[in-house]
Amino acid sequence: MTVAPHTGQIVESGTDAAAKATRHFTWHSEEDTAAFAQRLAAQPLLANAFVTLHGDLGAGKTTLVRHLLRALGVQGRIKSPTYAVVEPHEAPGLSIWHFDFYRFDDPREWEDAGFRDIFANPGLKVAEWPEKAAALTPLADLAIHIEAMDDTERKVTLHAPTAKGRSLLQAL
Repeated sequence: MTVAPHTGQIVESGTDAAAKATRHFTWHSEEDTAAFAQRLAAQPLLANAFVTLHGDLGAGKTTLVRHLLRALGVQGRIKSPTYAVVEPHEAPGLSIWHFDFYRFDDPREWEDAGFRDIFANPGLKVAEWPEKAAALTPLADLAIHIEAMDDTERKVTLHAPTAKGRSLLQAL
């Protein structure tokens, strides 16, 4: 697996309490990633959360999303939305939108694609490369930063700047 440098920062704002709502994990294998996804999927508050994923190319963001979607009950092919920017998914009783803003470069795309409407409706929103659309997205409930240490090990930092995010974080 090749890891390319990531230049963006985790975009956050909020109170001092939000800044303190941080947890660290080490995933030693893809099985650890899948186990984390299972724990996250089991949280009822996730159904209407906005989760952002940060990290270099090859860090494991899309792998985490695939495990999360499977844990939520998504059937069929799960592809990366790198070129489409967003892929909608359905799980039992849950609408999910997986965004990848890596190629996002024009704020007009936001309006033209109807993203404002998506974020105004219930459902789980998961975004890779959120810093590319940071001025347009709401504040993330849970920001997950993944750092590849080698081919299998990942250092993971979770930030929870909202009350919903802090509840999710406590349950993990």
